[in-house]
Amino acid sequence: MKLLHIDASILGGNSVSRQLSAAAVERLRKTTPDLDMTYRDISATPLSHLTGEHLAAAHGATPETPAVREDIAASAAALDEFLAADIVVVGAPMYNFTIPSQLKAWIDRILVAGKTFKYSEKGVEGLAGNKRVIVTISRGGFYGADTPAAAGEHLETYLRWVFGFIGVKDLEIIAADGVQVGPDQREKALVGALAAAGALPAVSGQRAA
Repeated sequence: MKLLHIDASILGGNSVSRQLSAAAVERLRKTTPDLDMTYRDISATPLSHLTGEHLAAAHGATPETPAVREDIAASAAALDEFLAADIVVVGAPMYNFTIPSQLKAWIDRILVAGKTFKYSEKGVEGLAGNKRVIVTISRGGFYGADTPAAAGEHLETYLRWVFGFIGVKDLEIIAADGVQVGPDQREKALVGALAAAGALPAVSGQRAA
């Protein structure tokens, strides 16, 4: 069983999403025998954002610069890690109502036609439906459906769409909300989310797609 752990926060040890993703991984490590883990910190070692040269190379052109050739190799490695993983844990903070740009760059590397999805006469078919994906989210305010800020939530809604697009049917979300409201709310949110991470069910090799 292979687990891929992704962290996107720029806040290092002060990051709530990193604490939660680490707790989720630790829980899975304890409950899943022989778990093979790969860690990628896309804040410390970010992938570059897509350019025209990247897209041209994807369609068969030879990359013009060494930097792009190196980045294309890094892109292939990121995609291979994702394809090989049975479980993916992503630490995803909300920045200005959406995902960090570093996380978007990683997503651009794993949404690849013919690898994680395909088009057919029936529409789009996701090819990554055999993976378990857990996302640990931190948000500074409150963005639930019954809140005034609900329309500004472009983190969880986006990630649910992205992973659903590639076939992940039951995205698991662990969220700490209101972490910038004040110290008491931050502590309350963190304690609750850590408890949820610590209660994640064990995973068997026969997990349904």
